[in-house]
Amino acid sequence: MSGNRSRLDSAPLGVATIGYAFMGKAHSQAWRNVASYFDVPAFERKVLVGRDADAVAEAAARYGWAESATDWRTLLTRDDIDIVDICTPGWLHAEMAIAFLEAGKHVLVEKPLANSMTESAAMVAAAEAAAARGVRSMVGFNYRRVPALALARDLIAEGRVGTVRQVRVSYLQDWLADETAPMTWRLRKETAGSGALGDIASHAVDQVQFLLGDTVTDVSGRLHTFVPTRNGPDGPESVTVDDAAWATLSLAGGAVASVEVSRVALGRKNALTIEVYGSEGSLAFDLERLNELMVLDGTVPVERQGFSRVLVTEPGHPYLDAWWPQGHTIGWEHTFTHQIRDFLVAIDTGVAPSPSFAEGLAVQRVLAAVQESAAAKSSIVTVGS
Repeated sequence: MSGNRSRLDSAPLGVATIGYAFMGKAHSQAWRNVASYFDVPAFERKVLVGRDADAVAEAAARYGWAESATDWRTLLTRDDIDIVDICTPGWLHAEMAIAFLEAGKHVLVEKPLANSMTESAAMVAAAEAAAARGVRSMVGFNYRRVPALALARDLIAEGRVGTVRQVRVSYLQDWLADETAPMTWRLRKETAGSGALGDIASHAVDQVQFLLGDTVTDVSGRLHTFVPTRNGPDGPESVTVDDAAWATLSLAGGAVASVEVSRVALGRKNALTIEVYGSEGSLAFDLERLNELMVLDGTVPVERQGFSRVLVTEPGHPYLDAWWPQGHTIGWEHTFTHQIRDFLVAIDTGVAPSPSFAEGLAVQRVLAAVQESAAAKSSIVTVGS
């Protein structure tokens, strides 16, 4: 069924997810849990799609999907599929998302939006045309749904830190630090688009723009590949994407942000840290302590200033009224449940969900400018529109 619908409709929304590995597993858990904790429209987990028939059938049974399939195109004409959740590598996003939107299916697609600006722009055009028919779409930047970061955005919007001057974002991992780690699709430009830049700097850039409610206008960037060759199934292969990336971002409102990302930072597993420095206060966040937000009030006398630890587990904090008594922490996986909740509510109410494909394209424009800058010896590059 396409277009707007209300909870009075007799048939639940039918959901299909494409992909059953890392992201497919995370999304499947969210689809399994969301209705148990949040007030959302009725839906049914219909189909899990993957290329390996036996593996996807096993995953579907384990994750709680009613059936499995190996050809995503079979979903296009199924009247019992209303929502498609795309958890595939980026090079597959555009073809799938555009086809499903044209078929009247609501689409959630994992970040980054696509592997190229051309594909991303085509997805935005398809999303805008579909929205005119009441068909919704959203890109999955799940860290927007960390309660502490949602609270940080609220505090910034309320003016609690004054005028934001500087932002520092670091996202460090080490799963490629071992030079003997094998070649994967994430290390080939034709399948991944880029390396750490698209994989984790996309999160960093989205957070900068999301937290500040602002837009990056120009960048200076650098990319580096520390391990240029890795062993593939047929022998050594050249790594054609970056292992690490650095960027300085100027924002329309006057703030300047620094971004550092790496997949070879030995000892860092999934270390996303964000610092926001304003004229009247500062904020700090660490994903490895995701239930906490550090807040400094710069308006009190200097002898009483200092970062205070806010445990973001109160019922009044974003999303927390659905979970546990105050003080009981939640985890990384809850961000996907919050994401599914927000998407379902947007579909149910007819409100455009965020981040939209257009917002995903805005992130891609920044990443493309970083690549252009890196190729030009870190020259300042204006972000395209």
